Amino acid sequence: MTGERTRRGLFGTGVLVGLMAEQVVMFSVPLLIFQQTRQVSSLGVAYAVEWLPCLLAYPFAGLVADRDGGPRLFSRANTARAAVLACAVLLVALRPEWTVPVLMTTGALLSTLVAPIRMSIEKVVPQLAQGSDLARTQSLVQNMELLAMALGPGLAMVAVLFLGKVWLLALAGALFAAAASCWLVLPRTAAAAPAEARGAGAIVTELALGWRLLVGNRPVMLLAGLNFAINLVFSTVLAANAAVVTGVLKAPESQYAMLNMFVGIVGLLNLLLTPLLLRKFDVNFLGSLGYTVLTGCLLLLGTASSFWLYAAAFVVAMSGVAYFNIFNRTQRVKAIPREHLGKVMGPFFLVGLLSYPMGGLLISTFGASVGPQRLVAALAVLLGVYGAVFMPLTIRSFRAKEVSRVGAGTEPALSGGQ
Repeated sequence: MTGERTRRGLFGTGVLVGLMAEQVVMFSVPLLIFQQTRQVSSLGVAYAVEWLPCLLAYPFAGLVADRDGGPRLFSRANTARAAVLACAVLLVALRPEWTVPVLMTTGALLSTLVAPIRMSIEKVVPQLAQGSDLARTQSLVQNMELLAMALGPGLAMVAVLFLGKVWLLALAGALFAAAASCWLVLPRTAAAAPAEARGAGAIVTELALGWRLLVGNRPVMLLAGLNFAINLVFSTVLAANAAVVTGVLKAPESQYAMLNMFVGIVGLLNLLLTPLLLRKFDVNFLGSLGYTVLTGCLLLLGTASSFWLYAAAFVVAMSGVAYFNIFNRTQRVKAIPREHLGKVMGPFFLVGLLSYPMGGLLISTFGASVGPQRLVAALAVLLGVYGAVFMPLTIRSFRAKEVSRVGAGTEPALSGGQ
């Protein structure tokens, strides 16, 4: 039992520290780019450039996670992120005029390495939690993301007073290295692929299998569509966030950092409330509640005329995402065979995250002419209409799949979790 608690502690610490590093990067890079260019379109371009290579990496990261089991891939990817940031700090310090292209390139490289990190977590969670513990463990991971949004910007606000924005990237690199060390002792549960399964032909075959399994899994495919719709609106918000807060709403940089800190504080409350909510409600109710809340708050983000109204809507919207993601993460893991989890989750993430560069391109194309907030408001209305149709359809589809598995006597070990 002590060994199991130690493994879970190292797992959670590694996830949290890595997410804190991401938050430090997300605080410093948009501000540096916006201060250099003073154009909201440049933030949109940077966001699109950052996420495009990430999309291509997800299917391959899923294959590697299936073969590796997760822990070693997590440690290697975080080590690589630390190395990327070390190079970025060196280049910006030596050649300040290269700041914008260096930061855009750094963002693309870091984003590419997000794929193996996320796939490693997806692979390891079912190894640590089964049955009724699955939803609670998935909610723990989700709320750690929100906790990192408090600790990361808070750390950045303090550190920037002493280091400056550029050297915050060095701090983030140190955090990535620390996250990598946490997972070094976690056991690997997947054997290396045999030599005949490592060629290009075998990789193409496995990629094609992942896509076939995804397309043939109706509830998971419907869930991917919901993720795409939500991410499209949120990516538009996040791409323009620094410009809206510091430009349109005229708030100081300290309040821009406080925005994410507030999200993290609410995340702590969610962390305490989630076990109670899971005892009283099933994940389908929490998913529907989260979708409704985030849609309403996105509409408020598009119409807010003051920073504090914008901040309140942003915080509550992210809480809605947390509750939706309990449903999202629990149901998809239950509906996918464990031996093919990485193969399917790679294409699943690709579909869901394809909206991130699209959101950046929307901001770069229409942000100046339409206005970023009006664009967000229009997308929020469309998101509400989409969810009214497809959220109930997705829930019914998952229920039908679970009934068919039970009736056929093929209910997997990961059943339950509500």
